[in-house]
Amino acid sequence: MDTPEEAKRGRGRSTTTRRYDAEGSRAALVSAAARCFGKYGYDGTSVRDIGRTAEVDAALVYRYFGSKQGLFEAVSTSSTALFEPLRQLPLDEVAEWLHRVAFHGPDEDEVPHPVLTMLRSPSREEAVGQLRADVTEVFTESFAARLDGPDAEIRAELLAAWMLGMTLLRLAVRTPALSAAPDRTLPYVRVAVDSLLRPGEPDDGAAGGCRCPVSGG
Repeated sequence: MDTPEEAKRGRGRSTTTRRYDAEGSRAALVSAAARCFGKYGYDGTSVRDIGRTAEVDAALVYRYFGSKQGLFEAVSTSSTALFEPLRQLPLDEVAEWLHRVAFHGPDEDEVPHPVLTMLRSPSREEAVGQLRADVTEVFTESFAARLDGPDAEIRAELLAAWMLGMTLLRLAVRTPALSAAPDRTLPYVRVAVDSLLRPGEPDDGAAGGCRCPVSGG
């Protein structure tokens, strides 16, 4: 881990530095750290990398966050940016939004994926707790309150599982079928999301209620 002195020595290798106020410098460092941690992981990212990416003095990491770990925690707590649109999004737009998030962005350069952040955290227990708190706040409490019908909290968390799982496959696992044909997945996503937002009566596993968009005879 870089010390404050090492960060200062690394300034000469930076391209340029920008002048921000304190709030602007903090925001630039969090944004740059999200990109660096997303690409290289925690151990593969140095404070100097973050400073160069943010185009600010790397020593500001220590001034504003105390350490690289402190900055990582700030990035982790900002990961709910991925969820925020769901708070106000009309229900009939949720399927398209979820599909956009899963298959067309955001990129890890823009918003850190909460599951990847958790997996890369050197403090796994704290990261798991943060992700649980984020999902609980946005999905289990806020979004579930907008749903009619039974088991709203379960359905809201299933929506979170879909979104996190699909974005994880795209960003980290890169499975071939989903990566090769993202646009063909939208009808399936619509069916799955609609079944969570407007559920019928549970059928105890009977297949008759499935409305999957199967092609052919």
